[in-house]
Amino acid sequence: MLTRNTTRNLMLAGRQRRSIIQVPDSKPKTAAGFLQDKDRIFQNIYGEHGSGIEVAQKLGDYYRTKDLLGKGPDWIVDQIKKSGLRGRGGAGFPSGLKWSFMPKRPPADGRPSYVVINADESEPGTCKDREIMRFEPHKLVEGTLIAGFAMRARAAYIYCRGEFYNEFKSVEAAIQEAYAAGMLGDNACGSGYKFDIVICRGAGAYICGEETGLIESLEGKSGKPRLKPPFPANIGLYGCPTIVTNVETVAVSPTILRRGPEWFASFGRKNNSGTKLFCISGHVNTPCTVEESMSIPLRELLEKHCGGVRGGWDNLLAVIPGGSSVPVLPKSICDDVLMDFDALMDEGSALGTAAVIVMDKSTDLVKALARISMFYKNESCNQCTPCREGAGVMANIMDRIWKGNGFGPEVDMIKDIADNVELRSICALGAAAAWPIQGLHKHFRQEMLQRIEDFTDISYNLNKDEMFGHPAAFDWRRTPKTFSGTLDSFQDSTYRPPAPNNNTMLDQYPHIPLYEKQAMDALEGQGQEQLPAN
Repeated sequence: MLTRNTTRNLMLAGRQRRSIIQVPDSKPKTAAGFLQDKDRIFQNIYGEHGSGIEVAQKLGDYYRTKDLLGKGPDWIVDQIKKSGLRGRGGAGFPSGLKWSFMPKRPPADGRPSYVVINADESEPGTCKDREIMRFEPHKLVEGTLIAGFAMRARAAYIYCRGEFYNEFKSVEAAIQEAYAAGMLGDNACGSGYKFDIVICRGAGAYICGEETGLIESLEGKSGKPRLKPPFPANIGLYGCPTIVTNVETVAVSPTILRRGPEWFASFGRKNNSGTKLFCISGHVNTPCTVEESMSIPLRELLEKHCGGVRGGWDNLLAVIPGGSSVPVLPKSICDDVLMDFDALMDEGSALGTAAVIVMDKSTDLVKALARISMFYKNESCNQCTPCREGAGVMANIMDRIWKGNGFGPEVDMIKDIADNVELRSICALGAAAAWPIQGLHKHFRQEMLQRIEDFTDISYNLNKDEMFGHPAAFDWRRTPKTFSGTLDSFQDSTYRPPAPNNNTMLDQYPHIPLYEKQAMDALEGQGQEQLPAN
């Protein structure tokens, strides 16, 4: 009898025999996606055993933490570097390198150093940090202690998203239990190291997920990102050296130190090592948050843990692989793509927070991306011009396009706007607003044009330079027919009768009002007259 693994091996062997000439893969796929339960760091991610300190200790938390601290800050940072751990908050910056940025000697004026844990998690589609805070809060507390010790910090602040009330209460209770058990305070874990943790709640602003915006909010100010330099590692919270890191990043660090960096680095591909929490939502049979190996194929991830795409794999339309801010990928790429930082970057997207949003063929993709654009327009702090103006313009154009009220050249114009907004703002929100538009235009440009054509019965095969050069091109009160000398040769003259509500103010362009006389002339077959000059 063929087992599942035997069948899979035969299939893989068949794929390898497809070609007589075997071209070496510069980035070979590894045996990822078969993470065993014993290798999972988060053993209680579904809350099956409770969240108290007794349960946490039974699952291995706080085991010989004193011995880990006794090896010194430099040893801890070196182990994190060797493990290849990259930030799990979205950027993927090497964690050990980031931790090493903290000054090894306190400033001459006696300022303390701080660690700030970003538990804001406002990226749409992301639900991994909240699971850690709800069900494994002691992993966060112990990881924060070890990270703070490695960076010689005096205290840590956990910045929790305002809407996460239950998660806030869970972490708050875990901190109190840790103090009562001697894991925190003046003699943390009996090591002689004094360390305190304070948890604070935000007010639900997406922009406070950016590290300097978060610091501003912690200081009681409006959450607007700061200009860099100076960087937080030099002048951060309250003007003191500060490192901002993610919940999942610090939560996995104690296990890495106990099991060794080689164990962690054995999962995934080079520079993409370790295990990762994936949040899978959308059109799958069983949405879930699951810990898996890095570099697992996307299709295998969905079929193994989520029961596959609703209606079968062939019903897949597109996937957003890392939260709403990363470019969408079509099915043709999703067939073989690996879920890690480098593989997704090679395909023009990003792993981000590993929030996988699956959309089948029933999805109105243009409408979905218009909704995402509106989110980033609303969440902009309005501090810098490219983001403030660009996000608003992109959202307005996308809103018109999905409703069918768009103008043909806008499909390419919105891509130009996104290219200009990207990387031209103080923080990454400008890029977050631009990337979804760029991905949609790259892979689904024809769907955007089809949406306009379906609603207006016009085939816009326009020369952009000629179109944009016309002085009335953006006068939305007029139709292309009102400047016939320029545009008559570019448009379909087919006439569509007025809408069923007998509104004679509408002709075949239902989104643009016309004078009543022109509509009546069109019905009588007398042609349309030119609009009077303003």
